[in-house]
This record gives sequence, C-alpha cells and structure tokens, in this order.
Amino acid sequence: MTNTEKLVQLNQWNKDTLMETLGIVFTELGDDYLVGTMPVNSKVHQPLKMLHGGASIALAESLGSCLSNILVFSEDKAAVGTSINSNHLKSKNEGIVTGTARIIRKGKTLHFLEIEIKDEKESLICHCTMTNMVINRQIEK
Repeated sequence: MTNTEKLVQLNQWNKDTLMETLGIVFTELGDDYLVGTMPVNSKVHQPLKMLHGGASIALAESLGSCLSNILVFSEDKAAVGTSINSNHLKSKNEGIVTGTARIIRKGKTLHFLEIEIKDEKESLICHCTMTNMVINRQIEK
C-alpha cells in the first residue's frame, strides 16, 4: 500500500470520531512521520477564545497514535497510548495549526514519539512527547 493510500485510509478511520469532530485531517505521511491539520475556531476554543490545550493534545495524540499504528499494522499489532506530555508555548485564536509526529524510537513493544504543533508562520504552539505500547491486534474473522 502506498503512503497516499494509507493517508486515505487514515482519514476514513476518522469518520464518526473525535478527529472528525475537531476537523483533523491527515495530510502527509513518510517513513517515520505523519502530518495533520486542525482548524482553530470556536469548536476548539476555551472560554478566553483561545485554542484549548486539550484540543492541541487531541491533535498530538491522534497523530502519534495513528503513526504508531501505521508502522505496526502489517504485523497484526496495534499501538495504544500510555503517556503524553505537553508544553503549551503560544496561544492561537483562529486559523489552522499543523502537527507533525515523528517516531524517535520504534521498539518491538514501545514507541516513543515527538509531536510539534505549529501555526501558519511556523511558530511552535505546542510540543508533546508520547509513549505508545505495541500490543497484539485482535483479528476480525
């Protein structure tokens, strides 16, 4: 399966999920990274009309989890998040944020990732690290 086909599949998985609700779209996939965007609007604001930190974390975790799962899917494995750490560095009121998840360490049972979320001017909005555990995937028959 090509990376383009994998992107189509990832975006189809988003139907009827939090990712669809938040408007997250996966846009680019490489051997060790995944990029996605999320609009910043009232749906993802906190009461001060700024991007909610939880929405940033939802974008980061979506990217990190999906990247890990793409990396192990053909092995009949699944990756599940066990830990995410975030630093919110700059506010954002409107526009688009782009997140890039990169695999830092791909072990047999553990993945460690870094996720950077930036605005249209490439300013760093949020920096996250994430740990995913690799488990056996239940095969539907």
